[in-house]
Amino acid sequence: MYSVTTEGGQTLPWMILFHGMSQDHHYFDQQVAYFGRTHRLLAVDLPGHGLASKVEGPFGHVEMARHVASEIGRAGVHGAVYWGTHTGATIAPLVNRSCPGVLTSFILEGPAVPGENPAVVVDLLGRAARTVRNIGVEAAIEAWWSESCWFDAMRRNPDQFRAAEHLEMIRDFSSAPWLSDAPAIPVPDAEALLREMNMPTLVYNGADDHADFHAAADRITSFISHAVRATVQDTGGFPTWERPMDANALVAGFLRDADG
Repeated sequence: MYSVTTEGGQTLPWMILFHGMSQDHHYFDQQVAYFGRTHRLLAVDLPGHGLASKVEGPFGHVEMARHVASEIGRAGVHGAVYWGTHTGATIAPLVNRSCPGVLTSFILEGPAVPGENPAVVVDLLGRAARTVRNIGVEAAIEAWWSESCWFDAMRRNPDQFRAAEHLEMIRDFSSAPWLSDAPAIPVPDAEALLREMNMPTLVYNGADDHADFHAAADRITSFISHAVRATVQDTGGFPTWERPMDANALVAGFLRDADG
C-alpha cells in the first residue's frame, strides 16, 4: 500500500493528492486538514518516494501514472477531484487515460507537459544524478535544495514558508529516481492526452515561479477545453505549501464554480 486515506464519510466526494519530485504525501498536510471536512482524501506516494520508496524503476511519467492508477483502483476511488503538484500534476493526463470515468476535475500546480520536462528541470535532474553517483545521496539532496529555483521562495522566507519542514521531507527522499538508468516508456502524443482532459481544470503557479513553468502551464491550459489559469501572488514554485490558506481558497472557489 503506497497511499494514505482519510476516514471521511462514505458519501463524501473523493479528492486524490499527488506530490512532486523529492517530496511525499506530507506535502498536502494543510490540504488534508482543510478539505478533509468536505472530501474523502487519498494521498499517493509516487514510485521512489515516501511509502513507495522501495518501488523499482523505471521512473518515467508513464510508469508513475500506472502506479497511481493502481492505487486509485485499489482504494475504489470514483468521481474524484485530482490535485497534483509538479510531477504529480504532469502525469494527470496519463492517469486520466488510465482511469476512464473516474476523474471529474483537475487541479494542477506547476505542471509540465508529459514527457517534456522544462529545460531547467532537465538540467537540475542531471546534476542531481551526477552528484548521487560521484559524491553520495546526502550531498545530492543538499544541492537539490540549495540550487533548485523552485525552492527559491522558501529559502528567502524560511519561517513564513516552512522551509525547515520542507527540507526535512526532502531529506527522507530515497533518491532512487536519480540513480536509475532503466529507460522509461516514451509518453504518447502529449497534446492528444491533454485534449482528452475535457473536464473542469485549474492550472496555477506561484507568481515568482520560474518562467519555464509559467510557459508550460500556459501551453497546457491552451489544450484543455475547460481549463482556467490562475496565479498565486507572493509565492514561488509551491503555493500549496508556501501559502496554504491562499491555495485552499483558490481551489475551494474553483470547485464551487465547477459544481455550479
